[in-house]
Amino acid sequence: MSVYLTLVAGLLLIALLAGLGRVIRGPTAADRMLAAQLFGTAGVALLMLLAIAQQQAALLNAALVLALLAPLTLITFVKLAGKKS
Repeated sequence: MSVYLTLVAGLLLIALLAGLGRVIRGPTAADRMLAAQLFGTAGVALLMLLAIAQQQAALLNAALVLALLAPLTLITFVKLAGKKS
């Protein structure tokens, strides 16, 4: 099972690197915001993998908090972008 967790963690890190590229050269602010949402999603997944690998429930709690806070950034971005238009 450890091999599968390592493989999934590697794929998540590759997704994070792709998102980092979009943040750096994204043509619009919306592209950058979606890449930031990818960071939140991948961060939650990585924390859950760590929780399983290390058998620590505290990491699951941290993943839950991150999962609850990540959409708030998107809501704030949409509200601020709507005011500028």
